[in-house]
Amino acid sequence: MKAIVYTRYGSPDVLELRDVDKPLPNHNEVLIRVRAAGLNPYDWHFLRGLPYPMRLLTGLRKPKRATILGSDMAGQVESVGGHVTRFRPGDEVYAEVGVGACAEYISVPEKKLRARPANLTFEQAAAVPMAAQTALIGLRDAGQAKPGQKVLINGASGGVGTFAVQIAKALGAEVTGVCSAKNIELVRSLGADHVIDYAQEDFTTRSKERYDMILDLVGNHTLAECRRALTPNGFYGTTGGEKGEWFGPMALQFKATLLSPFVSQRLAPVNDKPNQDLDFLRELIEAGKVTPVIDKTYPLTETARAMRYLETGRVRGKVVVSVGE
Repeated sequence: MKAIVYTRYGSPDVLELRDVDKPLPNHNEVLIRVRAAGLNPYDWHFLRGLPYPMRLLTGLRKPKRATILGSDMAGQVESVGGHVTRFRPGDEVYAEVGVGACAEYISVPEKKLRARPANLTFEQAAAVPMAAQTALIGLRDAGQAKPGQKVLINGASGGVGTFAVQIAKALGAEVTGVCSAKNIELVRSLGADHVIDYAQEDFTTRSKERYDMILDLVGNHTLAECRRALTPNGFYGTTGGEKGEWFGPMALQFKATLLSPFVSQRLAPVNDKPNQDLDFLRELIEAGKVTPVIDKTYPLTETARAMRYLETGRVRGKVVVSVGE
């Protein structure tokens, strides 16, 4: 089968389209014919081997083994292991798989898979798992969002942000999105009540406006600045900040964790919990409350180009790789 593989850390230039062995599912696994793969900054970190501490797990100088790119996928069941009971050939599924999605086939443990939302294409479904779950966990679980609360999404036009705006509205919040001028109409179309152009206005000093919750998906402000924009008992959640070589996005998360016990506001990192909420998200999607935003779709042969575009940081919504018919 064809797959996008890397054997060393580096830019998208190290990605190769290779012929590799088709996986064989064990008793508890399902063989999926991949139809689309969703790309995330998560994939960038593993491809680059950054921040450096993660190499203690993946390999110091190079990956411990040849790795197939791609953290999210949607596809059709090809065959099932002997102990699998929930799926059968032909079923359409989606999941967060961590690695291996940019390939014609992937073998996935049954417990990770969920039925694909009926009103989405395979490409749309592949855009959902990691980004939408991160948004949901930040808002509902970590932030404990309640109807009527004022919620600000910093980075509202990105992969997690486009889901966060819609999920916050579904949870009953009054939503303010922060994005660039070119993305204002997009964020409004997703349901944001207010939109701030970050080039024209700094939300941390904006006319003394205070928010019950800030979901920071950019990390371009200090904790002190963001706390000024929070109510005294508000919640600040962050997915991280810069792409630094040593701590990268973890640095801001560490700071929030360390400071939180000493202030009245709750400050916390926001991290994905793979496949925990895909059934709940499917309900929101099929009810028309959440729709994936896809900026560009690339064929499998142009996955390196897709990753280069992802690295620009200018993606509106998600980048998806189309794998098969």
